[in-house]
Parts: sequence; C-alpha cells; structure tokens
Amino acid sequence: MTLNDLTVNIEHLERDSLLSDWEWLLAGEYLPILISASGDAFVQNVNNDQVWWLDTGGAELSQVAGSPEEFNELLSDKEFVIDCFAVQMIGDLIQSGNILSSGQIYSLVKPWLLGGQYELSNIEPTDIEVHFSLTGQVAQQIGEKES
Repeated sequence: MTLNDLTVNIEHLERDSLLSDWEWLLAGEYLPILISASGDAFVQNVNNDQVWWLDTGGAELSQVAGSPEEFNELLSDKEFVIDCFAVQMIGDLIQSGNILSSGQIYSLVKPWLLGGQYELSNIEPTDIEVHFSLTGQVAQQIGEKES
C-alpha cells in the first residue's frame, strides 16, 4: 500500500473553504495541505507554517510537525503513517471492493462522536466536502452541549 492509496487528491477543491465548518476549532489560521482517505486533514498554520493533524472523528487538532519539510519527512516514517492514516482499515475497505471514486473519502455513516464504530459496516465512500461539513457541524454541536 502506498501513500497514494492512503490520501486523496484535493487540487479540485477550494482549500480556503473546505474546512469552513471547522472554523470554530481552526479560527481561520489553517489551510489543508493533505487529506487522508480516512477523512482526516493535515493542515498548515498560515502564521508559522506548523503542520497539524485534524482528526475529524474525535474532533481533535494536534501538531505533528514544525514545518512542511519536517512533515514530508514524517510521511516516510512507517509508524507515523500507520498511526495517522488508518492503514489497516483502508486496506480492508479496498480488499472488500469498497473503492473510492474521485472526490471521495471514507467516512463513518454514524459519526464516532455519536457512538459510531470504526468498522467496515459503518464506513462508506462520501464526497470530501460533505464529509468535512457534516463532521465539523456534528463536532461543534457536541462541543457546545458539553460546555
């Protein structure tokens, strides 16, 4: 399995607006630079170039690299790729014949924050923009209820 199997092309998307439903967490300071096939985003801070991982399932933002160059080095680190790109799950989905079309990522039918599980029966190909919109809205509403 290659990094191309674990990521999706975002060249056709508006990077400035793709994560608009995550503004409550990102505060306009981040742009997506890489999207995983499992529906997470790696975003770059526009002020200091740091690279952060937006885990859309758990609604968490964590720094992974101090620069794009450091991030590129991480992409060749097997443990980092296994931890951040859901390698086993993506492999299982592909083996089961669940293949992504252009403009899609794998998304949980019932979001994890609402009790959904990371199992093949709860995962389906979804439009990239729809995934980020829905997961951002759900995460924001859950966060507001917990406050």
